[in-house]
Amino acid sequence: MPANLAARPTPPKPELYTKDILRLAASLPHADALGDADASATRRSPVCGSEMRADVKVENGHLTALALRGRACAMGQASAAVVREFAVGRSAEAIADARAALAQALVGDGGFDRCWPELAVFESARSYPARHAAILLPFDAVLAAMTGAD
Repeated sequence: MPANLAARPTPPKPELYTKDILRLAASLPHADALGDADASATRRSPVCGSEMRADVKVENGHLTALALRGRACAMGQASAAVVREFAVGRSAEAIADARAALAQALVGDGGFDRCWPELAVFESARSYPARHAAILLPFDAVLAAMTGAD
């Protein structure tokens, strides 16, 4: 077989659960809830079975308070921690834009820092498509709750 047709070794996948991912996942409160929420929504990933519930308070179309809780892998929990920290004060449109940018970055179309620079922590998940739904799940729960709060 010619040398240029010889099988090339596949480069190793990056480590999925980086220290930053694990730190973020551990920072998410386990029983996070808003007793006076304007709306709540629960979303479940059919891919991995992760589940996330969002309680929201919305004023003038902007998120003013957020609680996230659920059963998810470390990637989903880390994503929830980022969303919990950076979504408050933003409109549903801005949160949807961040979700879209993250979804594109996960499949290799664009950089992770296009909307929220903090999303760059998920670059290690690009090679693990089975984890993408869990990463997007907190965004989906928040957006569903905000739609119900309008």
